[in-house]
Amino acid sequence: MAERIGRVAEEAERTLGTCEDLEELEALRVRYLGRKGALTLLLREIGKLPPEERPIAGRAGSEAKEKLEKLFRERREALRRAQARKEALDVTLPGRRPPLGKRHPLTQIMDEIVDIFRGMGFEVVEGPEIETEYHNFDALNTPPDHPARDLHDTFYVEGGRLLRTHTSPVQIRVMESRRPPLRVLSPGRCYRNDTPDATHSPIFHQVEGLYVDRDVSFADLKGVIAAFARQMFGPDVKVRFRPDFFPFTEPSAEYSFSCVFCGGKGCRVCKYTGWIEISGAGMVDPEVFKNVGYDPE
Repeated sequence: MAERIGRVAEEAERTLGTCEDLEELEALRVRYLGRKGALTLLLREIGKLPPEERPIAGRAGSEAKEKLEKLFRERREALRRAQARKEALDVTLPGRRPPLGKRHPLTQIMDEIVDIFRGMGFEVVEGPEIETEYHNFDALNTPPDHPARDLHDTFYVEGGRLLRTHTSPVQIRVMESRRPPLRVLSPGRCYRNDTPDATHSPIFHQVEGLYVDRDVSFADLKGVIAAFARQMFGPDVKVRFRPDFFPFTEPSAEYSFSCVFCGGKGCRVCKYTGWIEISGAGMVDPEVFKNVGYDPE
């Protein structure tokens, strides 16, 4: 029995010397020292030996088991140290910079528009997105029976308030608190009860300019818009004005820019018209001036 124990122990030592990873080492330990391992099964047979052979076999078994357990522990620690060296973090290496975020395209466009108008002397002003009916409609010469005030066009909230449908209420608040001359720009979010599609959204962004001074004419309005168009889209862009109607301007117009995608030749973006509708414009209606205490004359 002692010889059999010795042979198993020697075999285990030889195999242990070739073990190169922790998973293989654990499988080897189970193979020899586990509940059904080769050495464990031999040790269980010692009790079946004749009494005179048991001491010798028992001593050989205990020594072999202790030696193998020690060798397994040492090999396990050696493999762990080797693995730790492989996975070690070299703190002397330069760190990796985290990727930087980018501004949202809407924010980029809004900032570009604001910069252009600031260059023309406009001051940026802001107002609340939850507005009163007075500032959003009444002060802007929009009568109670106007379609824009219907529930299917406007989001109403409690307390007679609503989500502003345009940034025009900002000009009312500015004129209520200041006297001319004024040259302000009000960018911001607006809300309308629209079904989302390629050209409509319940939430959209709008930029509105207001220029109030003596002797300001429609020619000044056209000049500002043309200057903006050239700075925003290049010197070759064309501007087209067409008569329109808005309750808070008189005269009123809608203006379009020649399509920057096809150069005005016609494409899917401009619906093959060569023009992209941009916005409405006009001279502030005298009634609006009266509502804020300005003399229209």
